[in-house]
Amino acid sequence: MTRLALVAGRGSLPAALVAELPERPYICALDGFAPEGLTPDLSFRIERLVPFLRHLTDQGITRVAFAGAVSRPRLDPSLFDAATAQLVPHLMAAFAAGDDATLRAILALFEDSGIAVEGVETLAPRLLPQAGLLAGVLPPQAEADAARAEAIVAALGAVDVGQGCVVVGGLCLGVEALPGTDQMLAQVASLPQSMRPKGQGLFYKAAKPNQDRRVDLPTIGPATLRGVAEAGLSGLAFQAGSVICLDLPQMKAVAQETGLFLWAR
Repeated sequence: MTRLALVAGRGSLPAALVAELPERPYICALDGFAPEGLTPDLSFRIERLVPFLRHLTDQGITRVAFAGAVSRPRLDPSLFDAATAQLVPHLMAAFAAGDDATLRAILALFEDSGIAVEGVETLAPRLLPQAGLLAGVLPPQAEADAARAEAIVAALGAVDVGQGCVVVGGLCLGVEALPGTDQMLAQVASLPQSMRPKGQGLFYKAAKPNQDRRVDLPTIGPATLRGVAEAGLSGLAFQAGSVICLDLPQMKAVAQETGLFLWAR
C-alpha cells in the first residue's frame, strides 16, 4: 500500500480527515501552523522546502493531502538552502499572482518529486454532504437568494477573491475576501437592522470555478452557523458535494437550536 502524508494547517479539519482514514498518515505541519488535536510527526519551513520533499520520499511517501488553514508565512532569507533558494523567483511570482497560482506552484513541486496529490473529497467523501435540506425549513425567498449568491460567488472565485457571500432579498450585503468568513459575517451583523430584516437572507458558500479541487475546498462548521445566527440571517446554503462540513451532527444541532436552515444546494 502506498504511504500517505498529510500537510496539516490550523483548525480541526486535519483531525477530522485523519478520523476518516483507514490508517494514520505521516503528519507534517508548516512551522507556526500546528493543527488542533494532532501531534505532527514533522514540522517544516518553506525556506527548506526541497529538503522537506526529499525527506518525504526517503520516508517512502508517494501520496500527499493538504488540510487546514495556512496563511502566507514570512520568509527568512538566512534559512534558505541552496536548492530551495533557486525556486524563490518562481514561488514569489506565484505568490504575487494570488492564492490559486500559489497552490498550483506548490502542488507542482510535490508532483515533480513523484508524490501524487489527493483531495479531501477523494479520501473522505463523507465530509462533503450531497444535495438535501439538512436542517430547518426553507423560506420562500431562499431559492432566489441562493441563485443570486451563486452568481456572485462564481464571479468572486473567477478573480480569486473568495468563496462566500451574504444575500438578503436579492441584495448582496457582504462578500468573503482575505479576512475570511467570520469577519464577513461579523460585518454583516454590525449593519443597521433596516438593511437586514431579522430572519431573512442567507450565507452561501461554494467552490471557486475551475479551482483545483484537491486543495482549498471551502470549509464550514458549527462556528459558521453561529455567525450566521448572529448576523440575523435565515440560514446557510452551500454547493452540494463541494464544501467540507466539520462535525455535521453538531452543525445540524446548532441549526435546530438557532432556528436556521442548513441546505446542501
